[in-house]
Amino acid sequence: MSVRIRLQRRGSKKRPFYAVVAADRQMPRDGRCLEKLGTYDPRKEQDKVTLKVERVAYWLGVGATPSDTVEKFIKQAGIAPALPQAPAGA
Repeated sequence: MSVRIRLQRRGSKKRPFYAVVAADRQMPRDGRCLEKLGTYDPRKEQDKVTLKVERVAYWLGVGATPSDTVEKFIKQAGIAPALPQAPAGA
């Protein structure tokens, strides 16, 4: 089972709200997740993203890969050193 840290839509129509979750890569976007790691509210001006830093660091440490959007959130939160580095030749 490979784990991916990604967004899961929770908002109603035209009122987006997302949960940052750790989920199996094969599960649908809004399907079952392993753990809820935070939230993202794109309609707010301040504090759009909240993350459980310790749990995100744990999932990254055991090999979970973040989606592109969640990777930006992780870098903003200052957890960037825990992200795996891509090989130089790739």
